[in-house]
Amino acid sequence: MTTSDAKQSATFSIGGALKVNRLGFGAMRITGRGIWGEPADRAEALRVLKRLPELGVDFVDTADSYGPDVSELLIREALHPYRGIVIATKGGLTRTGPNLWTPVGRPEYLIQQAMKSRRNLGVETIDLWQLHRIDSKVPRKEQFDAIRSLLDDKVIRFAGLSEVSVEEIEAAAKVFPVATVQNRYNLAERESEGVLDYCEKKGIGFIPWFPLAAGQLAGPDSALAAAARAHKATPGQIALAWLLQRSPVVLPIPGTSKVAHLEENVAAAGVKLSVGEFAAIDKAARAA
Repeated sequence: MTTSDAKQSATFSIGGALKVNRLGFGAMRITGRGIWGEPADRAEALRVLKRLPELGVDFVDTADSYGPDVSELLIREALHPYRGIVIATKGGLTRTGPNLWTPVGRPEYLIQQAMKSRRNLGVETIDLWQLHRIDSKVPRKEQFDAIRSLLDDKVIRFAGLSEVSVEEIEAAAKVFPVATVQNRYNLAERESEGVLDYCEKKGIGFIPWFPLAAGQLAGPDSALAAAARAHKATPGQIALAWLLQRSPVVLPIPGTSKVAHLEENVAAAGVKLSVGEFAAIDKAARAA
């Protein structure tokens, strides 16, 4: 396939106000191995980020824990002052080494990290800040109240949650408007199906992380592979196209540290599955 533009993925308005092209970019993989430290090829990581606006990608998702800080700082170096690009970040996970993630939801910590992310990104107000995890060791109402204070103080414009249930979204919504939910979701992992349906009903943006996973669904005799052949696409592009057609509130954020892979992912915005193709892939995924 030729390179497509993320504008072909249609748009969604986060919080009813931040209009973005639905196919975004997840900036976790631009850091070092284990999401720790500087990237192995810093120049290529910067090229990836600078290529985003050229491809119509105007929604970038990161977190203070990616590096930590490395991803946010690279984004600022490559894209600041952003000019129409919405930057979302997250807080609430601490790092003590490669692949180590520990939730910390103390209100003072969440506020501190949002302030630091604002400085790292070079903005007065963060477009979208998301609670990376609800910390089970801290009353969730205290965590939600901290987010409310960040909104009231205009440190952040909109707020979201990550890895939550419908009940947790409803509890948070009593304290602040939930603009987005970021849960693990892809063709092969559908545990958050009910959360996605709830988000669609409420107009909440649903950001599926790990969106390219397909597992055995990508076998040579699969519906996914058949659609890939029909569209002269890769199975990964079909998986992304399926997500984009699953619901108008879905905002996939495939990530990479290579320009060529970025261009391949963005090309998925130009793939339009037929009703039959979508249904066949969905049926196979549910059966698996």
